[in-house]
Amino acid sequence: MTRTSRRWAAGAIVAPMAATSARVLGTVVLVSGSAEYLSERVVEQARTAIRDDDPAADVTEVDAASLDVGTFVELTSPSLFADSRGVVIRGIDALPEPMHDPLIAYAASPSDEVALVVMHPGGQRGRSLLDRLREAGAREVKVEAPKPWQLGGWVGAEARRLGSPLDDAAADALIAAVGGDLRTLAGALEQLVADNPGRRIDAERVRGAFEGRAEVKTFDIADRAIAGDAAGALELLRWALSQRVPLPLVTSAFALSLRRLVKLAFAPSGLKDADLAREVGCSPYQLKRLRTQARGWTSEGWADAVSAVADADAAVKGAGADGGHALESMVLAVVAAGHTQGAARIG
Repeated sequence: MTRTSRRWAAGAIVAPMAATSARVLGTVVLVSGSAEYLSERVVEQARTAIRDDDPAADVTEVDAASLDVGTFVELTSPSLFADSRGVVIRGIDALPEPMHDPLIAYAASPSDEVALVVMHPGGQRGRSLLDRLREAGAREVKVEAPKPWQLGGWVGAEARRLGSPLDDAAADALIAAVGGDLRTLAGALEQLVADNPGRRIDAERVRGAFEGRAEVKTFDIADRAIAGDAAGALELLRWALSQRVPLPLVTSAFALSLRRLVKLAFAPSGLKDADLAREVGCSPYQLKRLRTQARGWTSEGWADAVSAVADADAAVKGAGADGGHALESMVLAVVAAGHTQGAARIG
């Protein structure tokens, strides 16, 4: 059979990552890391690449814990029913010890007709086997989930891969709208790109697509309260209550916003923006807004605001009779805390 020279750009599917490409048959690919969604995308891309090389290829998945030498030899030999085959071994952290040497020996000299993908879920278990696989020549694709301060960059890279770039403000708006789950973010991006083919996506377009999402409104409430806009925060809070937004979402948004601001206020001086974002737990773009919000607050104000949010959180989770009243009191307390006088000012 004459095959196409299918190239597998592993980096493109696990953005952001330096793109590397190679024919998938005749290789051993090590997928390592705890980001389940990203690892599944790598496996799916490998499966597609195998069948592009040979549409009749047999692709088999096995759990490492149940693997023995006989089964492994059978799996990595050409199929009776196809010229090539793919094998996915999941959970090699649980691979039996007698299987380590056969796997390493195969990785050092893989069959030209077989594509082998081995998956490690992250953690310390099986780390020595990973090192041996790397030394034997396995091509590694790392799939660790981006940290909070890297998430905006991941969204931007994913949007570029889909063909519709978006700016930093749009990336942050999308994260605020749908949360930090990679699977959810990727699905939301696919929807945005399908609705705006080839267009640059800005924050306004994102907000228009996801207007009304509970998560967006709760962070808007927190932003307005922290900025001292009592009327605006209460108006949005009453909208949220009328829409039956889960009350813990509101206190959660306040807690996260205040936590980031406190970290920013007390972060070591002299840090570069990238390092400061890592310290605070946000994207570099979000630092601009956080710096503005942090101005004028005091240590006493932070303490009062955090205490008010903790009290409201307990109330909406059962300690109080009227969750809505507790949230209104929290909003007013946070607004007042931002105007605390007498302590040394921060920011």
